[in-house]
Amino acid sequence: MKVIIVGGVAGGATAAARIRRLDEKAEITVYEKSGYISYANCGLPYYIGGEIEDKKQLTLQTPESFFARFRIDVRVKHEVTAVDPVRKTVTVKQLENGRIFRDKYDKLIISTGAKPVKPDMAGVESGKVFTLRNVEDTFGIKEYIVSHSPGRAVVVGGGFIGIETAENLTRLGIKVTLVEAAAQLMAPFDADMAAFIHAEMRRNGVELILGSMVEGFHEDGNSFSVRLRGGRSIACDMAILAIGVTPDTSLAKTAGIELGLKGSIAVNDRMETSVPDIYAVGDAVQIKNFVTGKPALISLAGPANKEGRIAADNICGKESRYGGGQGSSVIKIFGMTAACTGINERTAKETGIDADKVILSPMNHAGYYPGGKIMTMKVIFEKGTYRLLGAQIAGSDGVDKRIDVIAVALRAGMKATELAELDLAYAPPYSSAKDPVNMAGYIIENIRDGIVKQWYYEEESVLPGDGSVTLLDTRTAAEYSGGHIEGFRNIPVDELRERIGEIEKGKPVYVICQSGLRSYIASRILSGYGFEVYNFAGGFRFYDAIKNDHILSQKATECGKEV
Repeated sequence: MKVIIVGGVAGGATAAARIRRLDEKAEITVYEKSGYISYANCGLPYYIGGEIEDKKQLTLQTPESFFARFRIDVRVKHEVTAVDPVRKTVTVKQLENGRIFRDKYDKLIISTGAKPVKPDMAGVESGKVFTLRNVEDTFGIKEYIVSHSPGRAVVVGGGFIGIETAENLTRLGIKVTLVEAAAQLMAPFDADMAAFIHAEMRRNGVELILGSMVEGFHEDGNSFSVRLRGGRSIACDMAILAIGVTPDTSLAKTAGIELGLKGSIAVNDRMETSVPDIYAVGDAVQIKNFVTGKPALISLAGPANKEGRIAADNICGKESRYGGGQGSSVIKIFGMTAACTGINERTAKETGIDADKVILSPMNHAGYYPGGKIMTMKVIFEKGTYRLLGAQIAGSDGVDKRIDVIAVALRAGMKATELAELDLAYAPPYSSAKDPVNMAGYIIENIRDGIVKQWYYEEESVLPGDGSVTLLDTRTAAEYSGGHIEGFRNIPVDELRERIGEIEKGKPVYVICQSGLRSYIASRILSGYGFEVYNFAGGFRFYDAIKNDHILSQKATECGKEV
């Protein structure tokens, strides 16, 4: 059996190695148009910033090491330009000398990945405008920084690569402005959770310009600037485009393969395309969203590796199917870790799912053990069924652990209430006897059982100010004086029973505290006295983070600069 794989990196290289492990006799050839067969794509920004010092560490495999270990013929700087499904051949161009030849296959895997979006706008071909997608891009940026010592850079795009690049440029002492067309960074997160990401970026000196489009680049001698819609220009020394990727599917299209969402390659759960004996894997393919069941594009290394393995299994006669992706991901943002899995609240609404949420701010480990840090968790579930839909967490230590626990629970089909039942490892340096994941489950159980009712940040603007409801802040007097929501009166929770007569009977009570715990206790006290009570989801800390983010973003929009 002759197998040709077009493209390496995560999907293609994984498929090649898996085929060899399943079939020692298979003839396997990998054609890769770049100079690298398998590299640490996610590590590229960290080489630019110097966190990874040796460029060789970016290369996971070389053609020589791949052949030595697996006897796989890997040809870099070879571009497959055409596929003939009838003759079962590929046309290959050897990029170093221009030689063109054909090669025949029995099975073909397309792993062409995705290419960075580089819009057609004025000045985009300037030598000071870069994209970051592969090793060659990385070396080009690094060499420019070393030779030109830029003092200011503009990063366009607020996704994974944009944020990581902004952080690593800042690490080099470069003043960074990050421009994002959407109103927030990190689209997989809801806007309320993105507020914590924004705060961390600003705290570390990155200027954020959100909700603004780049219209072009202007270079005049030594001066260079990025032009935004509305007339503002940002003077800088270099610009890096990280505005997303688009599936690289021109090869599949010309071969008559059925395409899917946004021009991606349509495949079934065996990673087979519409053309017999042709498979596709990685960022170029359309997969199923595990939560919604709808078509999705998930450009992450984890799914690409799984898809490569599944394609290889089926090529070698082993039944293997892909159940879909849930977008589990994590990112380092200076001193913060942010992670998510499943779908966010916005996606749930867009797909017609009636979703609810809990927001909590637990410590990463036992409070009495030194070094504890607060994380903010948002867990999303379907009303009525309590089907777990997704989660987002922002914090530092322990965030990755909790998101992985929830990701497994989601994959296993657990209900959100069942998070309370998970038996998780505990020792004071690592967790609490009531792990944050368990705590989320306890809150959701309370909602299910009618023990607690919630109110949310987005409802603050519509709370009646006519005295028909009671607005109550149950923090200490000192906390209250340090900042509170207008219209809320202060009765500390520990004084509530003695002062219960100060709260008018017959009116709903909307309660808030710093994190949601004391206001929950207050809710139970008030309920015991016959009041209808609503507890704020997330606490004042959560409220204040969102409010401050809105204020800063609005000022940046009005003033044309970050405040």
